[in-house]
Amino acid sequence: MRFLKAFHRRRTWRLATASAGLAAAATGLVASGHPDPLGEKPGGDTTVFATGRNAFSFPAANLPDEERTRFVIGNSFFRRNWVEAPASTKARDGLGPHFIARSCGGCHVQDGRGAPPEIFNRLGETKDPTVALLIRLSIPGADGHGGPLHEPVYGDQFNNAGITGVKPEGRVTLRYQTIQGQFADGTPYTLLDPKYGFADLGYGPMHPDVMVSPRIAPQIIGVGLLEAIDEADILANAADQAKAPGPIKGVPNRVWDAPSARMMIGRFGWKGNVATIAHQTGGAFVGDMGITSRHFPHEACTPAQKDCLAAPSGKSAGRQGQPGVEIDDKTFDDVVFYQATLAPPARRKVNDVQVQRGQALFAQAQCAACHRPSYVTKEGPFPRLTSKAVSGQRIWPYTDMLLHDMGEALADHRPDFAANGRQWKTPPLWGTGLIQDVNGHTRLLHDGRARGVLEAILWHGGEAEEAKQNVLKMNKAERDALVQFVESL
Repeated sequence: MRFLKAFHRRRTWRLATASAGLAAAATGLVASGHPDPLGEKPGGDTTVFATGRNAFSFPAANLPDEERTRFVIGNSFFRRNWVEAPASTKARDGLGPHFIARSCGGCHVQDGRGAPPEIFNRLGETKDPTVALLIRLSIPGADGHGGPLHEPVYGDQFNNAGITGVKPEGRVTLRYQTIQGQFADGTPYTLLDPKYGFADLGYGPMHPDVMVSPRIAPQIIGVGLLEAIDEADILANAADQAKAPGPIKGVPNRVWDAPSARMMIGRFGWKGNVATIAHQTGGAFVGDMGITSRHFPHEACTPAQKDCLAAPSGKSAGRQGQPGVEIDDKTFDDVVFYQATLAPPARRKVNDVQVQRGQALFAQAQCAACHRPSYVTKEGPFPRLTSKAVSGQRIWPYTDMLLHDMGEALADHRPDFAANGRQWKTPPLWGTGLIQDVNGHTRLLHDGRARGVLEAILWHGGEAEEAKQNVLKMNKAERDALVQFVESL
């Protein structure tokens, strides 16, 4: 059955690509290997022509046939649930002791973006556990690598589920305050300002100086391409902004990367707090699901969590002679490969007059100062974990990969390596217009507070205050055009 599903996915991808190719030939659109001045193919030759619920789940269009099997295997371990130990299945046991999801796909549904949980009463109790919304925890100070210092009782993140015999760490509560405003033409708007709390704490109170940062699971298309952007290009972005007049002064984050055992430029995470897909994957396996791996061999149990420390490990633990390793290297590498070769979908309506008008307004409003449109990729840090398909591609992710002060309204007041409490990394914009298709919502920003593109812009401040003010001065037709452009990406 799994083989038939994989064959169907592959056949669907080929049909989608073939149909798009015929459409391109019929309408004179850009073909593979030719210049792409409108950025219709955001992933270069990796781009797939796909819409709908599976738009984020296709392999790179230029992925060689011999690598597609590896993509399918990685996809299986990304989507399938892990189970508690001991279990009859040795390949997928070891869930917990604490966790927030049972699979990678539990947070990144259809390889897409999460949304805040639904609230069902005035106490801020949520209808469902917070799965796609992760709450980072730390206290003042830094660890041995310069990263956040873990909260002593609950660790570096709050997990609301536990296996049999292990108490959940508690529940996250969420409520919203409304902020009213209006555009220069008098059109009103309302923003939702989230307020987070904790209830039913399983191990007593948190440290009095705890710092809390919510993080929503982003879509993961094109991460292999982002990893293959030359470090020199990212540093050049910072140098160019430092020399230019105006408030935009982005800086890179430098973070510890466990797989390479060195400090690197941060590329992933909402604060650029992760350097490689391999580190992100290992950190998520152990943090979100309690699955240990070579570079993350220890369960995330604190000394105060005696039941967590006493819980059994998976049967695959020690398979490679390393106690505590619950996912073997080959399986882990296949999951990384799967993510690294997920393709960005092609843009829509690139020749639409309103979209092109919105693109001009995007530049005029200074949005492109941080959301740099395009790069040519080099090679990622771990060639065995990705494909040559991502190298040498002209891509259009719309990000400078830098940290920016985004103002007090978005501040979490929690440092993360070199990122301070007001800084966030510029997120890529590709795929924004397909989140509704894939995940059934339009929630944006680091915690999903924005209910669409326009609200996300209105939350900008700090270095982006001037750009926001430019948008506030736009009339409705201009605002609509701007949104149409971003949603075409």
